[in-house]
Amino acid sequence: MQDLIKFLVKELAGTEDVEIKETEKNGFLDIEIFMDKHEAGKVIGKQGRIAKALRTVVKAAAAKRHIRCNVIIKEKEEQEAKEAQETQSGQARKDEA
Repeated sequence: MQDLIKFLVKELAGTEDVEIKETEKNGFLDIEIFMDKHEAGKVIGKQGRIAKALRTVVKAAAAKRHIRCNVIIKEKEEQEAKEAQETQSGQARKDEA
């Protein structure tokens, strides 16, 4: 699944700088695609048409494997901010202990 998404996104965005993270929550496979803001626009497309088509293709491939999935496109800044926040909260817990 990850190979399919990586291929499609790299071809659409024209860049190798793409990260894909898979997490399973509540019976769904969440597939998060992290990329730069400028490339994210290319993958999302006008009014989200390309993103919708990408989600349709991925969900069709997942359905063949009896998997339910969500595709989430995020900018890298969001990922970096989340990781920094997790790191800070982990350090705060260590300081309290």
